[in-house]
Amino acid sequence: MEPFRDRAHAGRLLGEALLHRLDAWPAPVVVVGIPRGGIPVAVEVATFLGAPLEAVVVRKLGVPGQPELAMGAVGQAGTGAGATAVVVWNDAVRSDAGVDEAELAEIVARESAEVERRAARWGGDAGTPIVQGATVVLVDDGVATGATATAAARVLRALGAAGLVLAVPVAAPQALAELEGLDEIVAVAAPAVFHAVGSWYVEFTQTADAEVDELLRRARGR
Repeated sequence: MEPFRDRAHAGRLLGEALLHRLDAWPAPVVVVGIPRGGIPVAVEVATFLGAPLEAVVVRKLGVPGQPELAMGAVGQAGTGAGATAVVVWNDAVRSDAGVDEAELAEIVARESAEVERRAARWGGDAGTPIVQGATVVLVDDGVATGATATAAARVLRALGAAGLVLAVPVAAPQALAELEGLDEIVAVAAPAVFHAVGSWYVEFTQTADAEVDELLRRARGR
């Protein structure tokens, strides 16, 4: 398979793959993207499905020196005083990394603070009835270890999602096999040889905060 041109192109292909499944899902359907890189993909999916778009904030717990390799992820269910932290570990990666407990605690604290910042900025209506009782289509730009997707799934279940579909343009087959808590998984590509999510995109520049702001503003305005 040829690489995706960019996240928008990947989102359109993913939207096409999901469209014929729409009638099989109980209504209402809500598309939820993972900022930052998952939002440009999720915008296209939401457009194809004619569904509202929201964001769920999750941060990768990267291996020191290899920040793109997730040994876990942290997310947040709800906002303010009622918020609940969700931490998920990839035990195999964590063990291989050999990070001591003090450094792990420092990493979790740092990324948890970033989760709180992003949730305050992009959380929107994700903690309200828009998610409760809905079939949620969880979108990211790819799955490498599955830690981020697992944390996001747990957050969305805590927020009351009735059904949960993970939808991604590309994923590592091993990661897909180990994911839990999902009712359905849709991936445009799951190549046997998988090095990194970014290797499956021609353009894979970092998505800026301002771009996420604008994409969510437009989507919520619809």
